Amino acid sequence: MSFFDDYQKFETRRQFFARGKNALGYAALGSLLGPAMRLWGEETTKAALPHFPAKAKNIIYLHMVGGPSQMDLYDYKPVMSEWYDKDLPDSIRMGQRLTTMTSGQKRFPVAPSKYKFSQVGQAGLWMNTELLPWTAKCVDDIAVIRSMHTEAINHEPAICHMQTGNMVSGRPCIGSWVSYGLGSLNENLPTFVVLVAEPSNKEQIQAISARLWSSGFLSGEHAGVSFRSQGDPILFISNPPGVTTDLRRTQLDGLKALNEINYKKVGDPETHTRIQQFEMAFRMQASVPELMDVKKESDATYKLYGDDAKKPGTFAFTALLARRLVERGVRFVQIYHNNWDHHSNVNGRLPMQCKDVDQATYGLLNDLKSRDMLKDTLVIWGGEFGRTIYSQGGLSKENYGRDHHPRCFSMWMAGGGIKGGIAHGATDELGFHAVENRHYVTDVHATVLHQLGLDPRKLEVPGQKRLEIDFGSPIKEILA
Repeated sequence: MSFFDDYQKFETRRQFFARGKNALGYAALGSLLGPAMRLWGEETTKAALPHFPAKAKNIIYLHMVGGPSQMDLYDYKPVMSEWYDKDLPDSIRMGQRLTTMTSGQKRFPVAPSKYKFSQVGQAGLWMNTELLPWTAKCVDDIAVIRSMHTEAINHEPAICHMQTGNMVSGRPCIGSWVSYGLGSLNENLPTFVVLVAEPSNKEQIQAISARLWSSGFLSGEHAGVSFRSQGDPILFISNPPGVTTDLRRTQLDGLKALNEINYKKVGDPETHTRIQQFEMAFRMQASVPELMDVKKESDATYKLYGDDAKKPGTFAFTALLARRLVERGVRFVQIYHNNWDHHSNVNGRLPMQCKDVDQATYGLLNDLKSRDMLKDTLVIWGGEFGRTIYSQGGLSKENYGRDHHPRCFSMWMAGGGIKGGIAHGATDELGFHAVENRHYVTDVHATVLHQLGLDPRKLEVPGQKRLEIDFGSPIKEILA
């Protein structure tokens, strides 16, 4: 038996474990290689994409981890003031399941929002202007969807569902599908970047894992590349002490020669993949430091986003970085902002959460608009589910808590071919059910792909499953 025959016999098992060991490196570097390269023999039909003219080129997805309280922010329920401390009727709940955190409560006292709502914008859209005064100023660019619902009731499956279309992990996330469908606009930067913003308040941080930006059964090149706020933005992007750029170039040339010898012997296409990854890593050493050098931004820009934009790791900093990323051709930027899980102390924590994101969100939308980029950039804001209209635990006029609530919650979209200044869908008077123009999680995914010119029912990997958003439909009522 020849060496080549022996390699073919055992290649699958050996390569499987080797790839598992190096998966993180593939995710960080593989996505930078553009449409010309596919890992593990993956086929593609990029020549047929996009399926129709696109309204957007880039996505910035602002995920509020934990589930923002819709009735405290975007879903005004004035009638609730008459229900203060009255039990939610059984006829409304209809025996539907609750989390274990409130299922044992003897009472379900209604907790109206204590915050001020006002009508803003040309259409007089109702929203919380006390906690979100900056966002209120750009409401004419925003389409609020008040009738979202999901089946997931706990964070892990709910976030997974929101990002992948399935509560079971292992599927490609929406950013990975965008990467697979459209490829890169800048071969010196990743197609899909993830930024995790630290909240000011850290009472109830949720775990955020890399599986949320996994490429699932797609090649590792389509996974999100997580940028860090401290130290090297990507691990090992800098040369070790004593290694100059010229020396690194010499090392890569030598490594390439060795890999070419190995390829001639074995014929493994992954060898060429690694060669291209090393070359991309070398180019990133120049592109990434320039990207992260936000000190060159003008004083007017910092004034727009707020003082926190100068502090790495804050939401404002990541929002400014998101604009720099899409400006340089990154297709999909995902920002996670933690600690929106308000089981208690809503009055103490919600104002801090809103302060973290309010001005920075305003700054992002207006910065994009001033650069004529908002029309091509779809911005999404929302969590994985909403909060209950009744209080978890005790209730007082000074404070209250809210449990998870999957049956209705609010999200919004702006730019990228979205109508501004509108509210779509509605919940019942008690804020418990989405009752008008109900939209499922996968409808959001379908809308994103539609605006990018992709038909989710045609976006597939030969021999693999299609994306779960086959069950979703674009929300046409909010499309311009």
